[in-house]
Amino acid sequence: MIIDFQHHFTPRELIKQDPGDRLILHYDALGAPSYTVHSLLYDLDEHVRMMDEAGIDAAWLTSAAGMCADLETSRLVNDKASKAERDYPGRFIGAAHAHPLGGAAAFKELARCRHALGFQGVTICSEFDGKWIDDPALEPFWTEVCKLDMFVFVHPALKLNQAQQFDAYDTARAVGREFSLIMAAIRLVCSGLFDRHPQLTVHMAHLAGGIAAMLARIRSYQDKVFWGTAGNPYHGAKAEKDFDYYIQNNLVFDTAGFAGGIGAVKAGLCEIPASRMVFATDYPQEIRKREAVRDYVQEIRALGPDGERILCGNVGLLLKKPPAAERKRIQERMR
Repeated sequence: MIIDFQHHFTPRELIKQDPGDRLILHYDALGAPSYTVHSLLYDLDEHVRMMDEAGIDAAWLTSAAGMCADLETSRLVNDKASKAERDYPGRFIGAAHAHPLGGAAAFKELARCRHALGFQGVTICSEFDGKWIDDPALEPFWTEVCKLDMFVFVHPALKLNQAQQFDAYDTARAVGREFSLIMAAIRLVCSGLFDRHPQLTVHMAHLAGGIAAMLARIRSYQDKVFWGTAGNPYHGAKAEKDFDYYIQNNLVFDTAGFAGGIGAVKAGLCEIPASRMVFATDYPQEIRKREAVRDYVQEIRALGPDGERILCGNVGLLLKKPPAAERKRIQERMR
């Protein structure tokens, strides 16, 4: 079964201006391009037609509009994802959206997503609200996620905390978000998060920003004695085990984020085992044409056993129970 683990939608109710057949580009407060709005975001009929042509069985639905959003928006997105599951049986799998710093109300919504809607994962951003992902204020969120037996999907921040250097050439989207993902992966490991919550699984978007190219350097800087940072309360901090242990046991990396470029997947496989990768497209943002997604599936399959493992062999890393069976269990319990 092939599942697209980074597949986006935006409920029509959250798009204020009808895009028609146009692209509407939104900019952030600093004037950097932030998000492109178009009708494909809510045209789930076309999503299914694309999936049929590409050979994708199901898509895990996330929404940028609901990532680290207010409670009302989060709830709307969650309800619309659940409706998509019902309207297109077997084709869509809902993701929970709940602000990690939203307190009791957000955690109540997260529990509703898990127990009433059957969602198995929750999506957040790599940085948000001026905070980094290793901020101690997130500890209640990680505890709640583990209690609910959910995985966490880390999507690149749509608004960077510090974006001044990305003031031209659309670099905030092109590379700034990827740098944010690399930093998020390092922060999650080195902060000791997985030592405190060893059962936690974190799904990193975009091969963690292409972290494979930097792993040799990242590993080197874990030697605090060699680099002279041992004893420094922050720069000398490190996890209990080697960095690669957490790659093998807690982190999962998806293949979205490179506009369907197979070279990024091949480069990732030089450092990240195929057993820790899942298939994803970033449709309908970085890829919008059916043929492009179809070709991407074929190119990953051409990688042989590694490709087959990425396409369908690792689904269980994130979805511990088949979505249909999970929904049936919840429905029976609620009768």
